[in-house]
Amino acid sequence: MTSGAAPFVGGTAAILLAAAIVSAPESSFAASLQGLKLWWTLVFPALLPFLILSEMLAASGVIHSLGVLLEPLMKRIFRLPGASGWTLVLGMTAGFPAGAGAVMQLHKQGSITDKEAGRLASLAHYASPVTLLIVVGAAFLHSPASGYALLAIHWLAGLSAGCTSALIGGRSGNMGTLLTEANRKKTSLPRRVYRAAVAARERDGRSFGRLLGESVSSAVQNLMIVGGYMIIFAVVINITASMFPQLPQALAAGVLEIHLGAHALSAGPSGLPSFSSADLLRAALLSAALGWSGICGQLQALTLLKQAGVRFLPYAANRLLHGIYAFLFTLLLWKPLLNLQTAVLPVATVPEDQLLPGIAAPATVWRLLPQILGLQSLILLLLLALSAVVYVMASFRRPSA
Repeated sequence: MTSGAAPFVGGTAAILLAAAIVSAPESSFAASLQGLKLWWTLVFPALLPFLILSEMLAASGVIHSLGVLLEPLMKRIFRLPGASGWTLVLGMTAGFPAGAGAVMQLHKQGSITDKEAGRLASLAHYASPVTLLIVVGAAFLHSPASGYALLAIHWLAGLSAGCTSALIGGRSGNMGTLLTEANRKKTSLPRRVYRAAVAARERDGRSFGRLLGESVSSAVQNLMIVGGYMIIFAVVINITASMFPQLPQALAAGVLEIHLGAHALSAGPSGLPSFSSADLLRAALLSAALGWSGICGQLQALTLLKQAGVRFLPYAANRLLHGIYAFLFTLLLWKPLLNLQTAVLPVATVPEDQLLPGIAAPATVWRLLPQILGLQSLILLLLLALSAVVYVMASFRRPSA
């Protein structure tokens, strides 16, 4: 689509949407109210702390210090700069709007290029564990075990899609990194970690008070954008269901919006812990929809990535690849994961009077934040261990001088 045709298509779509809303105002209002409550009770409290924390860590240089330690893994496996390692951790534990916001922070600092920003945003695009464990697992399916199984498959499929994308189109073409390789070998690891943090802090230069204020302001502004998309797409799903009654509502919702799609695909006479063929297929479709994350979720991330010039079609292709991997892994791993009795985190049960439908109250989400931070630390430690393994293996393969 050319740049001249895009405004025309967007204007036409806006006019058609307005006409559809006018033709059915009551149902459109109810749908928009549902989208608003979903955003206010789940997305806003779940993501606000992580968005603030991410910007403050990036400005303080902590992310760049971790990047030095994660560089072997990120460069050799995903063909991305080492500083992107924290963004991957944040995306896996906070969700795709937070991951996209962290990508833009690195891009503004000049740590990644436009192309790397697009690939990193695709790699860090995950549904929040709050969504999978509390909303889908405990509330929609009434099965914490199913929530854990979906989360494990979701992460595995996302990392597999990231590796595939790196093999197809990834290039570690940062010549500056290659030119300084000899200097890095002469500098000890602790010194390089310290220098990375100091350099990033000097580039930012903001005082703590200014940094805190701007971090809160930026996080709230980004979440307002996310809320607007969720409300609009809730109305679009309602209009689509009324205009095309023969189209399965679960299909339309799954393609357009992740939370509403997960609720539609979760509806059924029995919970997914059943090992029947029908429940296995339903679990695979639900997992694929979570990997795809809906056009609404993709547009939320792309809006935050606008300055990096990330295009929709390549981004959607990576989301589709994530969904395909998730579908296949669910068919292969669903029964073994459900039979696995060990649990990583306790899952809170959600009372029925706190759901709309299946939406946890904000207090329930806030109580889980310490557990999510613990999960974030665990994933970071695992990535650091993998990075050390990759570094050691590369050292053995490197020819001696």
